[in-house]
Amino acid sequence: MAALDGPQDATEAMRQVYEARRNRVVAALNATPGLRCHMPEGAFYAFPDMTACLGRTTAGGARIGNDWDFVFALLSEVGVATVHGSAFMFPGHFRISFAAADTLLGEACRRIRRFCDGLH
Repeated sequence: MAALDGPQDATEAMRQVYEARRNRVVAALNATPGLRCHMPEGAFYAFPDMTACLGRTTAGGARIGNDWDFVFALLSEVGVATVHGSAFMFPGHFRISFAAADTLLGEACRRIRRFCDGLH
């Protein structure tokens, strides 16, 4: 009961932190060539659409034929772990959590950008 009836200051502070993280990650993903990302409304993850990357080849020579290829190459080539959208019945997308430290999220977004910039 105390959790529901007690002070909510800490809860509101954490909500604001996660909202700011979500906003930064979604903005960075939307600024990345080949990605489009809807603003999630109550989750700790985003599902960017990566279908514009299909049929392209990574800087490391991997062909992107589906969302699994995309996330595997993303992990292999730039060290960013995500989950292919097909695992959630959402093919052509990938899932990225923003429940991590700001510095890690910023670095992950920079690496995703570098990966997508290298597609040809």
